Amino acid sequence: EQVRDQWVAMAVSGQAPDGATTTRVPVRPGLALLVCGQSPPVTPRLLDGFAAQAGAALDRDRLRTQAAQAEALAEGNRMRTALLAAVSHDLRTPLASIKASVSTLRQTDVQWAPADEAALLATIEDGADRLDALIGNLLDMSRLTTGSLHPFLRPTSIDEVAPVALHGLGTAASLQMVVPDGLPLVRTDPGLLERVLANLFANALGHSPPGRPPVMRAHLAAGTVVLDVEDHGPGLPGHLKSRIFEPFERLDERGTGTGVGLGLAVAKGFLDAMGGSITVLDTPGGGLTMRVALPAAATSPASPAVADP
Repeated sequence: EQVRDQWVAMAVSGQAPDGATTTRVPVRPGLALLVCGQSPPVTPRLLDGFAAQAGAALDRDRLRTQAAQAEALAEGNRMRTALLAAVSHDLRTPLASIKASVSTLRQTDVQWAPADEAALLATIEDGADRLDALIGNLLDMSRLTTGSLHPFLRPTSIDEVAPVALHGLGTAASLQMVVPDGLPLVRTDPGLLERVLANLFANALGHSPPGRPPVMRAHLAAGTVVLDVEDHGPGLPGHLKSRIFEPFERLDERGTGTGVGLGLAVAKGFLDAMGGSITVLDTPGGGLTMRVALPAAATSPASPAVADP
């Protein structure tokens, strides 16, 4: 093909024998088929047919490449649009509540009652916690997309990680944990697992009605520790379940979620990196269940920790 006044080979098949002659068959302006051989007994019409097929194959390959590039560009634009929407709303909302509460407390002409002051301080703390969670998920997704996540796997107790994950959501977070005695340790990165559970707990809490707190149930199944995080919310139609782990997905049918749509995507990415998995199921009686599966750790206490490359 002619590119900037120079002919460039776009595709090559076979190898020309010694003493071969070269026949140039025009395909269209700027594109030609070179046939190398020892006087092949083919007619010009047959060579023209070969040239047309070669040109069509090259065009199809270019169309596929352009379609893939356009799809990647569209996905990048969608991610940027979603990120801007998150910054413009989900990050500004807690900032606005923090600023309003601070401005109120700084008023010198008002004497606030202790209860009112405590409520304003709680609003500030809640807003700061929301900002911390949102920014944390954005940074976690960046680690996943850039390939800079390196889990450090070691035997870990669910009994130790789950309460820490729940505590990080604030004192008002209420979730029932059902962990049987004798549940094996899991082979995981405890820090990443804490982030996974925190995101799953926050999602379940955000979609559970008052008076019906979510539940985390743990059990052992065929060498795998299974964690079911159940909520009793409105559930999700079947055709939307395949999208629930996509970044920036905020499925309105789920009700009143306040995040940027990264919590479940981050949870899945972390679990994939640690050799675990997550699936979405219907909760009996209504709601959704996030099922996490993690490999049980070896029973030997001397099992070494392993840093995945």
